[in-house]
Amino acid sequence: MPTGIIINALSVVFGGIFGTLGGRYLSEDFKDQLNMIFGAASMTMAIIAIAPTKDMPVVIFAVIIGTAIGLVLHLGEWINRAGQAMQHFIRRFINVQAGMSETDFNATLLTIIVLFTASGTGIYGSLVNGMTGDPTILISKSILDFFTAAIFAANLGYVVSLIAVPQFIIFMVLYVFAQYIYPLTTPAMIIDFKAVGGILMLATGFRMIKVKMFPTGDMIPAMIISMPLTWLWVSVIQPLIAH
Repeated sequence: MPTGIIINALSVVFGGIFGTLGGRYLSEDFKDQLNMIFGAASMTMAIIAIAPTKDMPVVIFAVIIGTAIGLVLHLGEWINRAGQAMQHFIRRFINVQAGMSETDFNATLLTIIVLFTASGTGIYGSLVNGMTGDPTILISKSILDFFTAAIFAANLGYVVSLIAVPQFIIFMVLYVFAQYIYPLTTPAMIIDFKAVGGILMLATGFRMIKVKMFPTGDMIPAMIISMPLTWLWVSVIQPLIAH
């Protein structure tokens, strides 16, 4: 049973509702300061994910090539358009929180879509939940997601809760196909995969604290190509270097 995926999706739903209803009672300074803490938390998770890797050339190469692929495909723009479509759809039924410019709204929405649906922790946790039935990783992620959703919903409104729908679909697809994916991996592949996801979370942290708006949407393909690159590095390149 996809226990972790269900809990993670519900944490976003209820976090979004809680933040929308309670956001009016929070000062802008409080929300800004707490958002800084969530950015730091994202960076902390990123550092923990990156630290175990022993194949740093693979991780860096995957991030560069994967981001280049995303930029060529304009993946970030497609995600942004999906976010805009989501925004327009939700406005047909409920009122979205006012007080933000259209540009800031779309930029913030893109950040949390990537944060909730495309983080290395979420994808890896879904694979582990599918293969072993262990929901621990996703439950841990759910704690952060609940409060993150609440803070963002204080500005964006109920649209944050709706992000649980694509998150649930993406994670369930990974859950279903995990039995085919996971047996093909090695411990090195998993470690490098998490490291690449960690870099994505690090970039997301910078977006959250508004230091630099990294193209996190375009960076998603880096996680996809990290595993085959790790296999190529371990099986082909390292033996050649050793000789």
